[in-house]
Amino acid sequence: MNFDLTQEQEMIRKTIREFADEVVAPGAVERDRTKEFPREIFRQLADMGMMGLPFDEQYGGAGADTTSFAIVTEELSRACASTGITYSAHISLGGAPLNLFGTEEQKEKYLTPIATGESFGAFGLTEPNAGSDAGGTQTRAIEDGDDWVINGSKVYITNASYAKHLAITAITDIKDGQKEISAIIVPTDAEGFTVIDNYEKMGLNASNTTELVLENVRVPKENLLGKRGEGFKQFLVTLDGGRIGIAAMAVGIAQAAFNRALQYSKERKQFGKTLFEFQITQFKLADMAMKIELARNMVYKAAWLKDEGRPFTKEASMAKLYASEIATEIANQAIQIHGGYGYMKEYEVERYLRDTKLLEIGEGTSEVQRMVIARQIGC
Repeated sequence: MNFDLTQEQEMIRKTIREFADEVVAPGAVERDRTKEFPREIFRQLADMGMMGLPFDEQYGGAGADTTSFAIVTEELSRACASTGITYSAHISLGGAPLNLFGTEEQKEKYLTPIATGESFGAFGLTEPNAGSDAGGTQTRAIEDGDDWVINGSKVYITNASYAKHLAITAITDIKDGQKEISAIIVPTDAEGFTVIDNYEKMGLNASNTTELVLENVRVPKENLLGKRGEGFKQFLVTLDGGRIGIAAMAVGIAQAAFNRALQYSKERKQFGKTLFEFQITQFKLADMAMKIELARNMVYKAAWLKDEGRPFTKEASMAKLYASEIATEIANQAIQIHGGYGYMKEYEVERYLRDTKLLEIGEGTSEVQRMVIARQIGC
């Protein structure tokens, strides 16, 4: 077993870490306050070739691997989780389904602008009555001549305000009470398509979270993504990859919280000693460091399995479940080490706790991850 990163992966980590520290981090607090979407950051990421990182060069990508994607997601999230989730969703939810299931024509037309950063990637899955139970989809797509006519709504969709098109799931038929769910590519400027951006969120305030309303939206039948009736299978595969991104995000936030706590513990004095000199603080920090290391190794293993073309559903769920839960725990401990200062926005650690909580919910709740893992181990 070789735990060393490749030369290319090391170069990507060095480049994105410097960018995260110098460009992304300085404005994170202000973006959290103003909810301003970091468009300029993503313009620069596009110039760096990061927006299509794991996709083929013929579609404007960089041809890198999943581990490289995880590294970039972690480093961006360490600096600003809103930037991290925007990037993760752009790649793993927006670009990946097109890359996995699209025809050559669809990839040229729809994946290329995502890979080059001309458009943001987004994926329309979740509905008001279809969250963890994605099979509860109610959006309908009816055949009308050479078109699909789509009616329905989606909620909590990342990046849609800045996407020129996205794949959505819809019921295309019902046979014997069973829903046939398919994925269809829909331009966001189509007549009858409305993107609503007015959610008030707990955290990740600078990311774009929207509601989609589709009223008699008409798209050509050629916009069907993959095979008809396989939309459910397609989004399960998509979510497996997305969970690696969420897990990498969690590692980044946890690392940021740990770094802040370690630095503060060495500066803050109580009872004539720095907090770092107290064994109870040392034990807290030791546990935090251990859990981050374990989570990062789980992310890299899941990414490696995916790149090897081997089954990775169980490992992706384990990585996502563990990393998201320890990130929340570590952010909470970072606040505790800061004491009263940790409760104040000035010290930033409270933002990590607000940001990381979504990671226990998005791309499948912790409860769903345990269901997935249980099935994978034969329960």
